[in-house]
Amino acid sequence: MKVNWQGVIPAITTKFNRDDTIDYTFFANHCRWLVDAGCIGIVPLGSLGEGATLSFEEKIALLKTALEAIGDRVPVIPGIASLSTTEAVRLAQAAEHIGCSGLMVLPPYVYSTDWREMKAHVDAVLRATSLPAMLYNNPLAYKTDFLPEQIAELAREHSNLQAVKESSADVRRIAAIRALIGERLELLVGVDDCLVEAVQAGAVGWIAGLVNAFPHESVALFQLAQQARLGQGDQAQLEALYNWFLPLLRLDTVPKFVQLIKLAQEMVGMGSAQVRGPRLELEGEELASARQIIEEALKHRPVLN
Repeated sequence: MKVNWQGVIPAITTKFNRDDTIDYTFFANHCRWLVDAGCIGIVPLGSLGEGATLSFEEKIALLKTALEAIGDRVPVIPGIASLSTTEAVRLAQAAEHIGCSGLMVLPPYVYSTDWREMKAHVDAVLRATSLPAMLYNNPLAYKTDFLPEQIAELAREHSNLQAVKESSADVRRIAAIRALIGERLELLVGVDDCLVEAVQAGAVGWIAGLVNAFPHESVALFQLAQQARLGQGDQAQLEALYNWFLPLLRLDTVPKFVQLIKLAQEMVGMGSAQVRGPRLELEGEELASARQIIEEALKHRPVLN
């Protein structure tokens, strides 16, 4: 299936049962719910999906579940991340073999060094399959920063590199990448609370987090932002929706974003706050503060047209 990078693509969470096993039935329903709301793809196994805590076998089972749940409606684009290059290549090849449509390629977990080594890792994954790929740049989380000129170098050498998820939180990067490579790559924003600014700068897609709990609002916000960039749509409606959404979107930008987004899912009746270790569920003042933010948003939840 051809990958369309232009729209809202959830970095989907992974729901666990109380015995720490994966709730595959919920995962399938969650995939369908997100697609029904207008999302154009699904990204499992990312950091929000707690990919680092999943075994190889669990990762493959989740991908098969997503593929069975949504069929040919939208592409499944797994996050490819690992401690080792060999394991990342193995996962990428397995994803292609079972029918995934694309890949989101991350730098290796834990080990981060210079461009020569990080490029070699990404090169190996991109060469391992023929699937279209999106590079995930998140220097805050992974301590590897793919600079615009380095992204341009990868784009020149790999025809299957089609997109970049830019999560440096610096919207100037979008213009800098575009200045070097023109329209060669699709640029997507990966930081929820700068969505509107990133679209204004030229981002065409959103790898979203809070979409797991608020898919209809996420799709509406992205569409309004796109219209505003073209000088169309209702600016007042965009501002009202963004202002309502921002306290929630900021939950995506802190170290405990997984716990916070899963708590939001639980509070809207679409998931559980349970996480896998080393993460622990929120408690005490931290939990109370998060609940207050989510409850306030739910109290004033907008009615969408």
